[in-house]
Amino acid sequence: MWFQAIKLAVSAGSKIYANKQKTKMAMSDAQLMHASRMAEGKEAYQGKLLEARQSDWKDEAVLIILSLPIGILAWAVISEDPTAMDKVKLFFDMFSTLPSWFTNLWILVVASIYGIKGTQIFKNNGGKK
Repeated sequence: MWFQAIKLAVSAGSKIYANKQKTKMAMSDAQLMHASRMAEGKEAYQGKLLEARQSDWKDEAVLIILSLPIGILAWAVISEDPTAMDKVKLFFDMFSTLPSWFTNLWILVVASIYGIKGTQIFKNNGGKK
């Protein structure tokens, strides 16, 4: 009974290993075929560029969020509404009192989205030299 269980386990293990090797060979063949098609000009490069395009919306969303205060400030100035300008001043006063852990976290998140090394900002005293 134990012999059959061991035989079954070895058989299953060797089948899984063989399938993994076949998968690696198939992926290698697919990469080779894609590379040769690219070399012939039949296909465009689709690897990392395609992955980068899929995450572009994050960059745009962060850019919009960071641009909103500028847009609101411009609207307050153009509209010549004194209450709007007072509210914008209050917003920026309150924004400047945010805790440093929150602003540091925000800087790191934005930096990581744009691929900037955020830790350099803090090593240089908040970007000031």
